[in-house]
Parts: sequence; C-alpha cells; structure tokens
Amino acid sequence: MEGLQQKISKDNYLQKGSAEHGGYAGGFTSIWITENNTVALPEEDGLLGQILNPYNLNRAYLKVCRNKGSHGVDGLTVESLRDYLKQHGSDLITSIRNGQYRPNPVRRVEIPKDAKSKRPLGIPTVVDRVIQQAIHQVLSPIYERQFSNYSFGFRPKRSTHKALFQCKRFISEGYKYAIDMDMAKFFDTVNHSKLIEILSRTVKDGRVISLIHKYLNAGVVVEHKFEKTEAGVPQGGPLSPLLSNIMLNELDKELHGRGHKFVRYADDLVILCKSKRAGVRIMQSVIKFIEEQLYLKVNRDKTSVVYYNQIKFLGYSFYKTKGEIRFRIHPKSIVKLKAKLRVLTSRSNGWGNAKRKRKLSSFIKGWLNYYKYADILSLMKRIDEWYRRRLRMVIWKQWKRLRTKGRNLIKLGINKSKAWEYANTRKSYWRTSKSPILSRSVTNKRLKQAGYIFFTDYYKQVRV
Repeated sequence: MEGLQQKISKDNYLQKGSAEHGGYAGGFTSIWITENNTVALPEEDGLLGQILNPYNLNRAYLKVCRNKGSHGVDGLTVESLRDYLKQHGSDLITSIRNGQYRPNPVRRVEIPKDAKSKRPLGIPTVVDRVIQQAIHQVLSPIYERQFSNYSFGFRPKRSTHKALFQCKRFISEGYKYAIDMDMAKFFDTVNHSKLIEILSRTVKDGRVISLIHKYLNAGVVVEHKFEKTEAGVPQGGPLSPLLSNIMLNELDKELHGRGHKFVRYADDLVILCKSKRAGVRIMQSVIKFIEEQLYLKVNRDKTSVVYYNQIKFLGYSFYKTKGEIRFRIHPKSIVKLKAKLRVLTSRSNGWGNAKRKRKLSSFIKGWLNYYKYADILSLMKRIDEWYRRRLRMVIWKQWKRLRTKGRNLIKLGINKSKAWEYANTRKSYWRTSKSPILSRSVTNKRLKQAGYIFFTDYYKQVRV
C-alpha cells in the first residue's frame, strides 16, 4: 500500500497534526469489509459507537463504492478504497474515538448550473466519504421523525415529483398565490455556530458534534490552494444534504407553527396563500425570520409573490384547464433544454456519431423522465423540428468535401443536377440544414434508423 499514501502530503493545505490517511500502519478488521451484512455487532458506545459500529461502517463503505465518484485531495480512488481500509482501518477508528482525527479539505470543482453560471462542488476524500456516510446513516433516522411532511429533498421515499404533486394539491384547494422564495447561495452561507447549536439540541454525544464541526471547518482546495471554510456546507459529500435539511427544518417548524401551506425541496421553497396581500405580509415576516434567526440570506430581487401560473418550482410551472390544475414546463427550463442540445449537437466538439447518439439518448431519456408529468406534446414536436435541423447541420459538415456531399445526396435519392448544385452551395451550415434537399435526403425516418431518438416518440412512451 506504499503507493496509496497521501499524494499531497507536502502541500501546505493538509491539516497539521492530523491522523492523515496515509499514516496508518495497523491492521483492518475484516468485519468491516464484507460482501453481505451478516456480522456480529459489538457493544455500542453512545451515538459515536453506533456510527463506528462495524455493520454501519460496512454499509457506508458499500454505499460509497456503489456511488463511485471522483477522488479527493489525497488522490485515493474508490477502486483502491478496500485495500486501503483493510490496512489502515483500525487506526482510523482509534483516531476518531480519541478525537484526534482531522478530515482533509474537500477538492473544489465547478459544474454547470445553467448556460451562464456554474455551481461549486466540494469532493471529500473517499475515506471521508465513508465516515460521512456512516454519520448520515445513524443521524438520518433520528431526524426523519422531526422533519416536516412538506419537506421532500434528500429524504427516503420522497422526490421532486412528490413535491410537485403536493404543490398542485395546495393550488387545487384554493391557494392560488405563492411566495417564490430564493435563498442566496444557501449551501455557501450556512452559519456554522447556528447549525451546531441546532444539532446539539438532538445530538447529545459531544464527540459526534465535534466530528461534524471538524468537517464543517475542514476547508477547501481550489487549484492547489487551501482556503478556510468559515461558513457553508460544501455540496458533494454524503453529510451536506442532511445538514441542510436539519438547518432548514427550523424554518419548516416556524411555518407549521404559523399555519402556512408550503412545499420545500432542499433550499427551493414555495409558500402558498389565498391572496396577494396575505402573501406580501407573509413574505416580509418569513424573510425577517430567515435572516435574523437562521442567519441566512434571501435574494430579495428573485423573491416575490406571484399567481400560481407564474410559479417556477423545480423546473415546472402550473396552469388550469377544464377546472383542473395541470403541469407545464417553465419557460426558463425550455431555454436550458435548448442550450444543452446546442452543446450535444455542436458541429465542432470532435465527437464521433456513436458518442453523440449515446449522449443524446441518455440526455433525452433522463430529461423526459423528469418532465413526463408536464403537458408538452406540442412543444416536443417543435423542439424535434429544431433538433433534427441541428442534426442535419452536423451531418452536412461531416461530409466536408464537395465531392462527398454530391455523391451522398445522389445516394439518398436527390436528382443528380440538384445534388451537385447544393454540393456547391456557399450558404452556411445552419442555413443549408433547413433546405428541402436535406429534408428529403436526410429524412426523419433515416435519422431514426441511424439510432437517434426524438423527444415526441419517447415522451409518448413515458406518458403512457
């Protein structure tokens, strides 16, 4: 295991005096790493004992392996985790029990949020992911009993779709106005002291509180430079979704106490009311509670009271037809869809046809399985027309040479003179893609036979 020691041990952002992952020399109890969960359970030592229970740790290890994911700052991969834990697991447990364990900072990366912005993501080391997952598995059942029925994010047997249907039920009951609450950079602004105070009301084992606090203060590494984390819960680790729900459960309890109808998915919150006047009053009061009691920030420019057909919640919106409230896609979600398709059908990304088909198929199926409850058949037909034109543009560019274009058009049934006329065109790829010549040669049927799937066809499948 010499090759699996900390690859960044000389860098200044490793925690000084910590029980670093690469420094363990002890054996690793085989009871941890098993292919099934039939193990003898030792006597537990408070809440920390439940977290470090071999059965719980083994479940956490298997969960991290199933989720795969990238490496953290130490370079250790999921594939190497089993051997690493067998060699160093005993010292890892001992250091946590003795309060000597110091988590490594998370590796900060950015992922696209939409066409114009990116979302920061913190990737803990795989060892820290196992420990965080073990904490999550013990604390989650405890807090599930406290969480609101109207909270749907990052919880077992709950989903975005269930949150949307709950919102639809409230609107159908006459709550036609909504406070569309936008919390500014929630995961980056969580107050550590407030979160620890809330945790301490339920978690009475100080060693567990201390361990969680260490994770909050572990810091981040951005382009090989260490930065302190004095606020926030980095997105990317197994523990951050639970901690965010614990924090925002205080808001849920306040809304319940006031008798408000609301639906929350993580930091996406909609509060329903029966009049705009009531909505404005509630909005001002709730903003005051969020900022003065929870020390979070509300984006006042994006927070407003709107009629139900202007709600943007989890990418969906609502409308009424024949006396029934139904789902539709919010216009901003359509803009994001077209932006993503532009990337996947770019004529200059260097992809081969097989890779393009695979990525398009995966994206279209995932997107429609999420938006399958919206009434979008006519929209999907329009999107398909535009999407097929994008594909024809890519194909036209792939043919490149004048001779190739002419011969392929003739093979696809175009009159010889017309084929050579279009092969010699000086029009742009995009303009040519709309020509009747390409519509008659690179037909919809041929695109399907080539392996491309289309929104309208798949939407009809998932709607049934």
